[in-house]
Amino acid sequence: MSRFYADLHIHSKYSRATSRNCDLPHLAVAAQRKGLRVIGTGDFTHPQWSQELGEQLQEAAPGLYQLTPAAYQDASVDVPESCRGSVSFMLQGEISTIYKRDGATRKVHHIVFAPDLETVGRINKRLGAIGNIRSDGRPILGLDSRNLLEIILEANSNAFIIPAHIWTPWFSVLGSKSGFDSIEACYGDLSDEIFALETGLSSDPPMNWRVSSLDRYTLVSNSDAHSPAKLAREANIFECEADYFSMRQALRTREGFHGTVEFYPEEGKYHLDGHRKCGECLTPEETQSRNGLCSVCGKPVTVGVLHRVADLADRPEGGRPERVQPFYQRTPLAALLSGLLGKGENTKTVSRALEQALQRCGSELFMLNDCPIADLETAGVDGLAEAIEDLREGRVILDAGYDGEFGRVRIANRP
Repeated sequence: MSRFYADLHIHSKYSRATSRNCDLPHLAVAAQRKGLRVIGTGDFTHPQWSQELGEQLQEAAPGLYQLTPAAYQDASVDVPESCRGSVSFMLQGEISTIYKRDGATRKVHHIVFAPDLETVGRINKRLGAIGNIRSDGRPILGLDSRNLLEIILEANSNAFIIPAHIWTPWFSVLGSKSGFDSIEACYGDLSDEIFALETGLSSDPPMNWRVSSLDRYTLVSNSDAHSPAKLAREANIFECEADYFSMRQALRTREGFHGTVEFYPEEGKYHLDGHRKCGECLTPEETQSRNGLCSVCGKPVTVGVLHRVADLADRPEGGRPERVQPFYQRTPLAALLSGLLGKGENTKTVSRALEQALQRCGSELFMLNDCPIADLETAGVDGLAEAIEDLREGRVILDAGYDGEFGRVRIANRP
């Protein structure tokens, strides 16, 4: 039994708007650099990706897979010695369901998990008979969420669903635009089969604690990465055996689940209300005072996560259930270095500094969460140790995101 980080919602190169480097070897390299022990495969419903999973993966632990020796031969070339470790894959996909229920159009995203490739094959056969699973790694199906869950459970009783980024306005179970007001309303008589919820980039556990109907669910956080570099921007902390069934049990019971690494929710792109096209960013109170309309164009603004949580909350701000999970708010190391160096995240200056820090100190999650501050002085970047200490202590300045525009986190008294 060991403590490890896992990122269980990602995408492959077969999803729209993803990097061509979202293949298994590149993902394995990035996972090591980030400090992840387990990552999702993404997109197992896509026939070509599913075929690649079968060709390039072999079972390494019950229900988890690793690259075959042939696939792994180039997967450690770009990994600093200080970051190298084993990486396992959990079979995972995301499915978008769009359907009518109770006179309203519902648009809900689901993260689906399977314990073996045979189960993946059964799921794909059923879904392929319902809609097009070939055109996108995240297929869109005209299928009720409750019925999707039934299909997954019929394929294998150990398969499971976690509702994805549950507060996102447009595509989530509790979203303001096309969701429901409760998990039970979405999944009906099968709602007891849902035991974990993904909070998404724009909310954090304290926001979710305000809604008492969510108390019974394990709150998870994942990157939803569309490129290897975005892995681990949010992640989960387990202390259990690194196998599918132990991790599933930890998610169901919270025994062996030790919390999450989170964005500051203000950094997410749907935290506040607003209308990006007009540059209008509003607090929930400002939205209400303007009757939900943009002051520039007069059209309805997109109601963000903070507002939606407040609408469903039955606890005040700061309210919490008796049993809560720990969480750690961080920002990606490249973003931190970008602020320190005054250069863009994708510039050579930041890339060189990031590479040096990884080589000298270890993986990104280790540096952000676990490395002693004094040891971070060896990274060779002026101010990095102090910046990470400030980040751990919450000494930050937050510019909140809205209507699809990411927010920004800055270390206090720094650019």
